[in-house]
Amino acid sequence: MTDFLPFSGLTWPEVAALPRDLPLIIPLGEGYNLDMLAEALGNPPRVALLPALPYGWRNSGLEVPVPLLRRLLANLLDSLRDDGFTRVYALTPQGLELGLGAARISLTHSTSLGPLADGPLPADAERGKVLLIPIGHTEQHGPHLPLCTDTLIIEAIGRGTADSVPELAACLPAFPYGASTHRASFAGTLNCGGRAFEDFWLAVVEALVARGFDRFYLISGHGGNCSYLTNVVKSAGERQRRIFCATTWLHTSGHIAAPVVQATRRSARGGMGHAGELETAMILALRPDMVHLDRVVDEIDFVSTDSYFMDWVEGGDLVANPPWDDDSRTGAYGAGSVATAENGQLWLETGIREKVAHVREIHEQHKRREERRNDGFGLWGKIM
Repeated sequence: MTDFLPFSGLTWPEVAALPRDLPLIIPLGEGYNLDMLAEALGNPPRVALLPALPYGWRNSGLEVPVPLLRRLLANLLDSLRDDGFTRVYALTPQGLELGLGAARISLTHSTSLGPLADGPLPADAERGKVLLIPIGHTEQHGPHLPLCTDTLIIEAIGRGTADSVPELAACLPAFPYGASTHRASFAGTLNCGGRAFEDFWLAVVEALVARGFDRFYLISGHGGNCSYLTNVVKSAGERQRRIFCATTWLHTSGHIAAPVVQATRRSARGGMGHAGELETAMILALRPDMVHLDRVVDEIDFVSTDSYFMDWVEGGDLVANPPWDDDSRTGAYGAGSVATAENGQLWLETGIREKVAHVREIHEQHKRREERRNDGFGLWGKIM
C-alpha cells in the first residue's frame, strides 16, 4: 500500500530529510485515482504529492497556450531536481501532450473527456466584477511553518474579499506556485522562473479579456512574485487598452492594513520579514495544526542600512537581491516566537478590508476611464 505524503504541509528541514529517490508529483488538477498513480510508479512505499495546478490546461476552465504551461511546469520540476530529487513528474490528464517526456505521467481525469462540468473559470456570469487572482507559493518558511504558508494566507484573503462584496468581486482558485530567486538556499522552495511566470499570467489575463472580463486584481502572498506581477499588469494594460489590471505589494501593506499591523505588532523592525511574526500569526489563526512553535528560531540580524532593510513593508530606497543565506541560518527573517493567533485573525480581517477598498477603487477607475473614452477624450476621439 502506497502512502501519499502532502508535500506542502512539510517544513524545509523535513523536505531536506526526505530520501532523494522518493517520487514527487505535481498534478494538473485534482481527483486522480491514486491507486492507478501508485501502479504507474511501481507501487513505491511512499509518494509525495505537491499542490495541484488549479487551471491552465485544456478543459480546466481557463487555458493558456501549451508552450507557456510547459515552460512553467518544467521550471517547477527542475526546482525539485536542483534539490537532488531524482523521480519528479507532472501528472496530467490523458490526451494532453506537454512535451515533458519521461517527466510526465498521464492518467484518466475528469478533464480527459471534455470541459469541467462546472463550466469555465470564472463563470461567465461574473463579467463586470473585479476578478481577484490570488497567487501564493510553495517555498520554505523556516523550521516552524509549512511550505504552503503564502498560499494559505492569500487564499483566505482572496476568498474573504469576494465573500464580503460578492456583487463586486469574484475570486479564482489560489495558484500555489510563484517565483523564488533564492530557491537554492533551503530545500522545498520551488520556482516558476521569472519570465515563465510573467508569460503565464499575461496569458491568463488575455484569455479572460477574450471572454469579456475587464477588471483584474492580481494579489500575491509571496514577496518574490511582486516585481514580476508589476510587469504583468504593465504589459496587460499596454496590450489591452480597455481593461483595468492592478496589483500591489503583498497584502496588509497598504493605507488601511499597514497602520493596524504596525500599531499592534509585538516585534520591532525586522521582526516581520519572512516566516516572522506576521506570517506565523496568520497561520496560527488559519491552521494552528501546521505551526510548530517549539521549532521557532527568531532571526532579526538582517544586514540593515538606512536605505536597505527587511521587514513586512520593505524599507529604504534601494532594491536588491543578495543571497538569502547571507542573513538567515534557518530560512526565517523575523520573530515568529511573539506571534499570536489573535493578531493573526485581526490582520487577516484588516487585509480583507483593505482588498475590499481596492476592489471598489478598481471599479471606480474603470468606470471613470470608460466614461472619458466614450466621450472621445484626447486621442480616444481620433484613433479609437
